[in-house]
Amino acid sequence: MLPNTLALIDDDLPYTDGLSRHLRGLGIEVTTYADSADLLASAQPYSHDFYVTDLMLPSVDGIDLMNVLRRRTSAGILVVSGRLGADTFKQVIQAGADMYLAKPVQFEQVAVAIEAVQRRAGVAGLVQQTWHLDRRLGQLLAPDGARVDLSARDRALLECFVESNGDVVPRETLLVRLGGAPDPESSGGLNGTVFRLRRRIERATSAAAPLQAKSGIGYAFRAPLKAI
Repeated sequence: MLPNTLALIDDDLPYTDGLSRHLRGLGIEVTTYADSADLLASAQPYSHDFYVTDLMLPSVDGIDLMNVLRRRTSAGILVVSGRLGADTFKQVIQAGADMYLAKPVQFEQVAVAIEAVQRRAGVAGLVQQTWHLDRRLGQLLAPDGARVDLSARDRALLECFVESNGDVVPRETLLVRLGGAPDPESSGGLNGTVFRLRRRIERATSAAAPLQAKSGIGYAFRAPLKAI
């Protein structure tokens, strides 16, 4: 069980070149970033199915980067780093990493670790708690009981995700559905609507916002979502 897409964040170019070629040989679509800022400034930084990152990075440190990622995605995160320190492992896990490997490491070991994390994520997904779209009150109900007030565009968006049952909804489909729903916050289009909804979810609950982008395709709600 391997992810379809993976972001590799590391400024060691010979290492990233070798590892990315190895992972692509296993059928994974790999995008490399020599700087954490390059990832965060990319068009869809939170759309990858998996992240492999170093800790010692230009711009945003690896620990801080994981804290940002965990606010936006529940994708697997593997740290592969040569940073030494008594608290390193604790810091890595507390920041949201699923596993830590110390450099030097063989490419095969990295692939095995990715598969192990992905397999656990798949099992966890089977018992993932359900979110609810409350049509009567116009609210999104998070698994922890928090409620998020929804605009007309939010409701139209979430209705698409209810119907898709976890699958990616193409941008074209979402744009058609949003066409009849006014946007009181004006500019931004589809991306702006998703961004604002994600922010409201994050303000209301500690649960990770399940809204995820699929680069070049559309968006998905990566958690069970039912209408009530």
